[in-house]
Amino acid sequence: MAKIGRRFEGKVAIVTASTQGIGFGIAERLGLEGAAVVISSRRQKNVDEAVEKLKGKGIEVLGLVCHVSDAQQRNNLVEKTVEKYGKIDVIVCNAAANPTVDGILETKESVLDKLWEINVKTSILLLQVAAPHLQKGSSVIFISSITGFHPPQGLAMYGVTKTALLGLTKALAAEMAPNTRVNCVAPGFVPTHFASFLTTNESIKKSLLEKTLLNRLGTTHDMAAAAAYLASDDASYVTGETLIVAGGTPSRL
Repeated sequence: MAKIGRRFEGKVAIVTASTQGIGFGIAERLGLEGAAVVISSRRQKNVDEAVEKLKGKGIEVLGLVCHVSDAQQRNNLVEKTVEKYGKIDVIVCNAAANPTVDGILETKESVLDKLWEINVKTSILLLQVAAPHLQKGSSVIFISSITGFHPPQGLAMYGVTKTALLGLTKALAAEMAPNTRVNCVAPGFVPTHFASFLTTNESIKKSLLEKTLLNRLGTTHDMAAAAAYLASDDASYVTGETLIVAGGTPSRL
């Protein structure tokens, strides 16, 4: 990994769904660059383990249980952050669910509701609570997906919710300007627990590798570096944009 700077000294960052995978990678990167990071996920055990790992790297961290679809837990996430650190500079909305591999027309209403709720609505509701505490020069990052550009079979409805985040990024960039920048990272395929089908199914893995120009899958470090750039002052003139980090997988012109 390239030598990293300290772009987040004195900054406070909340990262949702951040005890493993891409979310953990982003929290770790922001923390290594000097931020106080607030991490969360649904299970206390996962939170405790992630806090230990980050503390072991000298990172200032607060860990909280937060199921993003629980209003009380969302409010608590913001309240405890402000109580301890007095402000919020960065919010990374990373929570996502993919409870189905069915085609869109076969997907049950309850599953459609869950997909919209976790992947889109909860980010809006969290920002409604957090926005009053965001500082001038603050930054919001949504984690979308390459599937938002080309929803593949088996991930189609998930992909459509990720497409919605591209629009949400544009809309909120306008609404939250000029004090807060809003951007989005669209990761390619990264073999994490969330995308376990990648690590277990060789033929899927091979077909995805063939679509990338760099002939490898993404890493959590790749995604963390992109999110850190967008959240930092290095991107102070960038808002409303989606950065595709997918090794050259076809996405858009």
